[in-house]
Amino acid sequence: MAPKQELKDWLPITKKELEAHGWDELDVVIISGDAYVDHPAFGGAVIGRIIESAGYRVGIIPQPNWQDDLRDFKKFGKPKLFFGVTSGCMDSMVNHYTANKRKRSNDAYTPGGAAGFRPDYATITYTKILKELYPDVPVVIGGVEASLRRVTHYDYWSDRLMPSILEDSGADLLVYGMGEQPLREIMSLLGKGVPFHQLTSIPQTSYKALRKEEIPKNKNWKDITLHSHEKCLRDKKSYAANFKHVEQESNKLRADRIIQAAGDHNIIINPPYYTMTEQEIDQSFDLPYTRLPHPKYNKRGAIPAYEMIKFSINMHRGCFGGCSFCTISAHQGKFIASRSQDSIMKEVDQVVNMPDFKGYISDLGGPSANMYGLKGKVQEICDRCVSPSCIHPVICSNLDTDHSSMTEIYRKVDKHPKVKKAFVGSGIRYDLLTKSYNKNANDSIDEYMEQLVTRHVSGRLKVAPEHTADDTLKIMRKPSFKHFHEFKKKYDKINEKHQLNQQLIPYFISSHPGCKEEDMANLAAETKDMGFKLEQVQDFTPTPMTVATVIYYSGYHPYTMQRLFTPKSEKEKRNQHMFFFWHKNEYRQRIKDKLTSKGREDLIERLLSNRPTQKRFGHKKAEVSGVFDKNKPFKGKRSGKSRKK
Repeated sequence: MAPKQELKDWLPITKKELEAHGWDELDVVIISGDAYVDHPAFGGAVIGRIIESAGYRVGIIPQPNWQDDLRDFKKFGKPKLFFGVTSGCMDSMVNHYTANKRKRSNDAYTPGGAAGFRPDYATITYTKILKELYPDVPVVIGGVEASLRRVTHYDYWSDRLMPSILEDSGADLLVYGMGEQPLREIMSLLGKGVPFHQLTSIPQTSYKALRKEEIPKNKNWKDITLHSHEKCLRDKKSYAANFKHVEQESNKLRADRIIQAAGDHNIIINPPYYTMTEQEIDQSFDLPYTRLPHPKYNKRGAIPAYEMIKFSINMHRGCFGGCSFCTISAHQGKFIASRSQDSIMKEVDQVVNMPDFKGYISDLGGPSANMYGLKGKVQEICDRCVSPSCIHPVICSNLDTDHSSMTEIYRKVDKHPKVKKAFVGSGIRYDLLTKSYNKNANDSIDEYMEQLVTRHVSGRLKVAPEHTADDTLKIMRKPSFKHFHEFKKKYDKINEKHQLNQQLIPYFISSHPGCKEEDMANLAAETKDMGFKLEQVQDFTPTPMTVATVIYYSGYHPYTMQRLFTPKSEKEKRNQHMFFFWHKNEYRQRIKDKLTSKGREDLIERLLSNRPTQKRFGHKKAEVSGVFDKNKPFKGKRSGKSRKK
């Protein structure tokens, strides 16, 4: 049983707690848009624990009130070194609004799921307040919102181009990506007495300098100069052309420094750090987290985001998929940083000893669950690589796709005496598990899939083909849908062999750049023929720093500079989205009229007739119930709904 926690086991969030630590002032104060959950999945906690581990006094002000007399921002007074600002685990605009720009009524990172506890554009709002209250104290911004807005970017919610968030916020330094390495260097240099304004050569940081001043040379870095923010405002093609450089330098192991003029400043973006080693990522996860929300929230209700991950294990970071609509590689990096088995098993021991643990680990995963431990065979080839994806348009011949280490850790967790079942709740890259697409594959993918399907699926396995049209999939950087057919056959065969009835849940996107209404109708017909009634579906949402967003705003593909069609109007999006729901009576006539107008009566027959479709396993909706025998495949009943993507 885990020892009972005391209040001082958390980082202080009030003046009274500060005194309980025996401190009268702080070196660093962190402002966060999320509630304070002291867990390695929450960035504010990770930042705080790293600063603490470096020997500094740090406190957190979670979800301060920005609309009153600003007392929350003043509670700790002036820190000795700097303020750290993050909007939280999500971009505040993605957190607040749907793809249709409707305000969400809840916030998963707030107690009780309550909305309204952080502002729009939270990083900018918090930083401006701090600069008014403490103009002489440096502000360091980081987290997803700052990271993905570090250059000129399209903001979907205001429908305009915005400059680097450094320019709009007035912050002094930006840390992009996963911040452990730059943060440790910042603390080290400040500890040696280096003045804050001289912190200009730290990798994976960005700062601004007056345009009239000469940019300091760095013998270790070459420079790439982007089109200025002002030119991007005048010319969408210039904005699109910038993105290729930004994405490539974000994903290179030996990257160049990026410079972009905006307003009176040059925004200088230093190259990223090399991918974290196993020892470095272990250090981050092995810090003394309580793994619990701060006790102040006990009477305000559960924090949904925490409840979702409290019994999960994050095994790695990064994603080499490079999907056009995804921001993971832009923030976490293309190359995989994997934890050691010892670190993972240490966290398993912590989870199983939590008071309300019932024996079920909800996820052994990461951004894509089956990328743990995967890397290049020859590191020197990876060091020279500029491709945004290791698996598109084909799987790189230098990528070692052996899944043995994943199977091994799954089995190791499975054997833990206090674990009844360990599920893989993260989505998997199904294309890595098909020999038609993965030409590098050995027999380890079959062994992995057998282990996964028989031991680690909680009734439903999530995969993301995203579309069925080859032209759209090419823009998405996803494989042809024919490989999903192969994967499904393999999945069904294992289910049949072990007398399981587990659902396969595919994710799809409508209104993606390049997607036409006929493509959506074909998607609906093909998935219907396979036996699916789609649940996990969404409209494309433009978010900063993705290829798809650049196409959406500019009309140009940043790598080819060719013009591409993108559905933008509410009517166009509605017409595409309705094809997902061919099985609902309220859409039948609209679908029929639309396809008739396009001369596609053949699709009317396929979509709206009641002819039989393929048999598929897992037809019933899934939620786990039943009896577990750790030595046998799970054969419990499954009913219920999954959560939305």
